[in-house]
Amino acid sequence: MFKKVSKNLTRKKRHTRVRGKVFGTPQRPRLNVYRSLTNIYAQVIDDVAGITIAAASSLDQEIKSKVGATGNKEAAKLVGELVAKRALEKGIETVTFDRGGYIYHGRVEALANGAREAGLKF
Repeated sequence: MFKKVSKNLTRKKRHTRVRGKVFGTPQRPRLNVYRSLTNIYAQVIDDVAGITIAAASSLDQEIKSKVGATGNKEAAKLVGELVAKRALEKGIETVTFDRGGYIYHGRVEALANGAREAGLKF
């Protein structure tokens, strides 16, 4: 009998493997993405100091009021724009993109494109 492979477990393995290579510094922090079925979250993290510099999610009132559903590409793009705006206010212009083990497609890609359009470089 075959066991079903957990998609989240394989994603976590990919994320652990990628995190061995992707590291956020004060000059170039890490833009981390997490997506659930209903929401998407983004953080700009300085791994040296262990702090979150800026964060945004589809649960923020600014985004919830503009979008009906929070688990779609439109909401993800707005989250990318909001996290980029908050990072630029703190003086961060370039980041390293950490897709969190997710495929660069759909909502993750929309978030990245929204952050790029708002002025972040990666």
